[in-house]
Amino acid sequence: MTPNQQLAADRDFCRRLTQSRGANFAVGFRFLPHRKRDAVYAAYAFCRFTDDLADEDGVADRVAALDAWQRELEVCYRGAPTHPVSRALAASLEEFPIPKQGFADLLAGCRRDLVQTRYPTYNDLLEYCREVAVSISEISLGIFGVRSPAAHEHGRHLALGLQLTNILRDVAEDLGRDRIYLPQEELARFGVNEDGLRGGLDTPGVRELLAFQADRALHHFRAAAPLLDCIDPDAKRTTALLGAVYVAVLREIVRRDHDVFHGRVRLSTARKIGIAARGVLSPRIVDE
Repeated sequence: MTPNQQLAADRDFCRRLTQSRGANFAVGFRFLPHRKRDAVYAAYAFCRFTDDLADEDGVADRVAALDAWQRELEVCYRGAPTHPVSRALAASLEEFPIPKQGFADLLAGCRRDLVQTRYPTYNDLLEYCREVAVSISEISLGIFGVRSPAAHEHGRHLALGLQLTNILRDVAEDLGRDRIYLPQEELARFGVNEDGLRGGLDTPGVRELLAFQADRALHHFRAAAPLLDCIDPDAKRTTALLGAVYVAVLREIVRRDHDVFHGRVRLSTARKIGIAARGVLSPRIVDE
């Protein structure tokens, strides 16, 4: 296989992984120009591998696996990658200033998941979100292109909106793993203990607790709105769609009266297509 054939195969591997594992993101990625799309697929695949090492079954020694993947990150940025994902990423590093620190922060967040299952305060949760979500924003901005320094703060808000929506949607799934990302101080504020949270919406205070989380996530999405004017125009539709899809997930949770305990909240293919169609005509993160 020639070097060009190898790179094409590596990029195809990343594309297929992204489309199979990141359906909510892949909708928006399709609107990027080819070279940025290749870079985003590679970055997403690297992040997906990182996350799977911490979460998926079949990884015998998660710490050792994350250590090995950290070493792969180092050799990738030195230009000597050995894995299809890191080879594709290394090729994109020749075109885009993708910060290594973003991947390093994500690895730190995945290590945190191995040892920390509760977050006493919202500030504690924000530090975790900085590692696993704001890091992804910084990686993405390196590819999308920054036209204003304000992009980083608006990107932070978008990342927090996405992550807080994920946390809200996955409350029941995380409970099954004995993880609670909702801050302990906020459970106490609404008079909910852990057993009560496991009881779902039948427990007094749970619906109000979840509504509070949803309101905060929506606040971050609204604060992210100016991001579209701070990045390269050819990434505007993609960024808007990434946000709009998750805003739709958030609003579906609210429409269900915050019931995240009976089936995972998903958007139908038709609804995603509708969001994409509207986004092509009028890109925006929050459609009021």
